[in-house]
Amino acid sequence: MTLVELVQAQSERLKRADVSFGHGTGNAFDEAAWLVTWALGLPLDALEARAGHELSAEDLAKAEALVSRRIETRQPAAYLTGEAWLQNVPFTIDARSIVPRSYIAELLVDAEESATLDAWLSDRTRRVLDLCTGNGSLAVIAAMAYPEIEVDASDISAGALELARINVARHGMEKRIAVLESDLFASLRGTYDLILCNPPYVTDASMSVLPAEYRAEPALALAGGADGMDLIRRIVAEAPAHMSEDAVLVIEVGHERRRFEAVFPRLECAWLETSGGNDCVVLVERQALAR
Repeated sequence: MTLVELVQAQSERLKRADVSFGHGTGNAFDEAAWLVTWALGLPLDALEARAGHELSAEDLAKAEALVSRRIETRQPAAYLTGEAWLQNVPFTIDARSIVPRSYIAELLVDAEESATLDAWLSDRTRRVLDLCTGNGSLAVIAAMAYPEIEVDASDISAGALELARINVARHGMEKRIAVLESDLFASLRGTYDLILCNPPYVTDASMSVLPAEYRAEPALALAGGADGMDLIRRIVAEAPAHMSEDAVLVIEVGHERRRFEAVFPRLECAWLETSGGNDCVVLVERQALAR
């Protein structure tokens, strides 16, 4: 059996098992390619270059065993491999944190090309906060995108912060990223020029019907209360005291723009365009928050 035939066969297994995607891949074929190449110790792009490569019985057994674990445990593939990618940047991951996925990362990586986020920043943007950092992925990507900034990466979860420290070290960012334990702003000091936050925003109703793959992630990082806005209310209320005069707050809300606007009907804000549309990421200036 060739490499591409194996991937196709494992893709069919994943489809028949009705597993859920969304933790780095969006379909059975991509998930199968990820699991198979990882099991065989190949780079992710190996499928294109080595599609017709004949595999040994040992290789087949390794790949099939990993796909079986994926089906039987319903763990996200990233938890099984210990690695995930966000905007092509690799991160160490396990069940101490949700699998990194954020539309904000798009805005950071494409900042210079699209000017979507850059337009709101200035040459005075130096101190950045990644609030609810999880495994530290947004903090690392922000530091990569803006070499002149320093970042505080904070979270309430000690386990997630252990992963964040691993990823900060993995990318050689120890001198520019400080990893801090804090219940939102409670233990943070000073003001920030830019605050990034991908907080928990899943409603209680949605939490109750999440697929098993999402239930495998820490509920603390997902659950946002009855309307999904519990932590976001606190963030909007507390942020101005921790922002410099021209600072901006960027919050991901999934596709919950309607709920956000219902909670903050008079808040002046800008909705930033991402691959998910214009209802996922909101930007608010400090002056608007203070009002």
